[in-house]
Amino acid sequence: MVPRPTDQRPKTNMQPHITDQPLDPEALLRATESPESGALVVFGGTVRAHNDGRKVTAINYSAYEPLAEKAIAEIERETMRRFDIQHCQIRHRIGDLAIGDMSVLVVVRAEHRGEAFEAGRYAIDTVKHEVAIWKYEEYEDGTHAYVKGCPLSHEHPSNRRHADAPGDEPQHEAVER
Repeated sequence: MVPRPTDQRPKTNMQPHITDQPLDPEALLRATESPESGALVVFGGTVRAHNDGRKVTAINYSAYEPLAEKAIAEIERETMRRFDIQHCQIRHRIGDLAIGDMSVLVVVRAEHRGEAFEAGRYAIDTVKHEVAIWKYEEYEDGTHAYVKGCPLSHEHPSNRRHADAPGDEPQHEAVER
């Protein structure tokens, strides 16, 4: 078997960051257990049944895996550098997902809750702004569209007041079937 480029991960984290399998929060909790950590922050993003006032019936996430793997690994490293935390693990699912399926998972462990919360927020916001993962939605009215993601910004997401600030509304280009 010829190794794929995504198999070139740090030895401390052999699980892929990008997967077409259901995300397993329990596995990440076990992998990040630490007696030094008094705080645990887990963020799970799930597929919702609506977006921008439209009923979503199906969704597909896609990515150029080698690039997405590299970007997420760098976000984990940068989060560890910026915050006083023991662990930061991020996973993102690709492929066809059902309403309610978990699409992204961030696990952060730190000595104290403040750093854990800040690091978790930084990690998910940075994933949304820096990792090229495409989201394709199908709607109840028979149209479908790639959803425009968060704009790449010179201002780092951790400096933003809210991830859902005005001007960040999703934009769609509907396509008739």
